[in-house]
Amino acid sequence: MTNATLERYLARMRRVLDHIDRHIDDELDAEALSGVAAFSKYHFHRQFTATVGISLHRYVQLVQMKRASYRLAFRDGATVTGVALDAGYQTPEAFARAFRQRFGQAPRDFRCAPDWASWLLALRPLKDARTITMQNVFTPDQVRIVDVPDTMVAVMQHRGDAARLGATIRRFIAWRRAARLTPGTSATFTIFHNPEPARPEDFHVDLCAATRRAIPAGPHGVTPGVIPGGRCAVLRVIGSSDDLGPAATFLYRDWLPSSGEEARDVPLYCQRLTFFPDVPEHEAATDLFLPLR
Repeated sequence: MTNATLERYLARMRRVLDHIDRHIDDELDAEALSGVAAFSKYHFHRQFTATVGISLHRYVQLVQMKRASYRLAFRDGATVTGVALDAGYQTPEAFARAFRQRFGQAPRDFRCAPDWASWLLALRPLKDARTITMQNVFTPDQVRIVDVPDTMVAVMQHRGDAARLGATIRRFIAWRRAARLTPGTSATFTIFHNPEPARPEDFHVDLCAATRRAIPAGPHGVTPGVIPGGRCAVLRVIGSSDDLGPAATFLYRDWLPSSGEEARDVPLYCQRLTFFPDVPEHEAATDLFLPLR
C-alpha cells in the first residue's frame, strides 16, 4: 500500500472518529458509522479495531467517559446526574458503575479529589488511538508571522510531575472563577518553560490569564507576569491540545530551518481559543506561538 493510499484510508476512518465526536450524544449505530467512511458494514468492526487499536464500543465509551470526567473535574455547574445522562446512561447508578470500572473512583469522589495517575492510564488507549488515526499534518502555509504586544497576565506555575497538572488546572480555574477572569473575558495562555524534562520533577509550565488588574498575594500562588511582545510564528492546532508536541516539532524541525528565521530567547507558548468539553474535542482550537528575533 502506497503512502497516498494509506492516507486516503486513514482519512476515511478519521471521518468516523470526527462523526463520533460530533454526535457523541446520539445513538451511534455501527451500520451508520460504516456508511460515514463508505466501509462495508460486514467488515467495519474489524477494520475499526485493526486501524484504531481498540474496539468501536470501547472507543465510544472512552470518548464519553473522557468528556464526563472533564465536566466533573473542571465544570462546577455540571451535576453528576446531568453528566450521567449526557454520557448516555439511563441512571446515575449505571454511570457510577461504569465510571468506577474505568477510572477506579466513583464520580463524586473523582469530582472532589481526582486520582490523576489512574485517570491518565485509563485514557491512554484513547490518546494512542487518536495519535494513530487523527494526527495533524502541518504545512508551511499554515504558519503566519505576527507582531504581538506585551501581554500582562496572572500566572500560576506548575512545577513537578506532568501527571499532576490536572490538579493545578483545577486550582487555576477556581482562582479565575473567584477573580471573575473567565475565558470569555480573559485570554488563556500556557507558557512551556520545560515541557520535556529529563526528570519528571523538572516539568515546568505556567498557566496564565490575561489581565491588567493588580494581582494581590493570596493562598493560590498566583503572581503577576508578562508575555513579552514581538514577532512570533503562529501555528493554529485544531483538535486535542493534550499533546502539542507534534505541532512544536513541526515548527522547530520543519518550518524554522527553511524559513530563514531565528528563535528568540523566549519560551514557546500557546493561547487556548476554544475548550473541550465546551466544544467537541476535534473542534478545539489552540494557537502555538514561537517567538522570533
